[in-house]
Amino acid sequence: MAKITTHSGTREHPVVSREEWLRARRALLQEEKDFFRAHDRLKERRRELPWVRLDKPYSFVTEQGRRSLAELFDGKSQLIVYHFMFGPASEAGCAHCSFWADHYDGINHHIGQRDTTFVAVSRAPLAKLRAFKKRLGWKFNWVSSQGSEFNYDFQASFTPEQIARGEAVYNFAPVPKDARMADREGVSAFFKDDSGALYHTYSTFARGIDLLNTTYNFLDLTAKGRDEHPGSAQDWVRYHDRYAGTASGASAPRKPARRKVPSKPAARRRRR
Repeated sequence: MAKITTHSGTREHPVVSREEWLRARRALLQEEKDFFRAHDRLKERRRELPWVRLDKPYSFVTEQGRRSLAELFDGKSQLIVYHFMFGPASEAGCAHCSFWADHYDGINHHIGQRDTTFVAVSRAPLAKLRAFKKRLGWKFNWVSSQGSEFNYDFQASFTPEQIARGEAVYNFAPVPKDARMADREGVSAFFKDDSGALYHTYSTFARGIDLLNTTYNFLDLTAKGRDEHPGSAQDWVRYHDRYAGTASGASAPRKPARRKVPSKPAARRRRR
């Protein structure tokens, strides 16, 4: 037996011959194939969802000036929007959204070849987005919805009044009235037809965005997996320039401010 230590404790793990390992691996392979086939069916059902036509005008502050939602498609028929938690009063974006965003520049080498554009949207003013983007070295398109109801309409932002009245909705469920958050993470997808009509085709929130995080997908292949504290996932996450050993990180990096989340049942990213 071998010993492996994670945040859940230390346990013994079986060690077998190569032949026994191959038998176990082939059995798991069948489960993996069944899972991927089920996932393919789920993706097909996602594409079959009905659409909602958008007639409300939305505008965004971009590096090219004010732009409409249609202009954010940048000549493509599909648009993916990441709802990035960065409010007008904040001086930095959410550390956890930043963890996700560290993976976004790579997709822009390829996603345009599939008739799709990616953009991140936040309520913070463009000057703050630009400064934070420069600090972390990102290149993806990031625009401000300041002055627009976009984030509110797509249930990624909430006013205190909405929460108090029980009208705020996140992940297709009411936001608890004791919630102290103004923004949450999520992804929305849109389609533009040949006439220029816009449609909302899909949104997902909370753990629904896990597939966008390549780091997690790699860690899921390992013996320790994500190895996060039970009940406190992502308490290890820092801005990437604040990890120990980075140019800006201290030997004992300061922990970033945690999201202010409602009391149980908590609306944590790891819960759907």
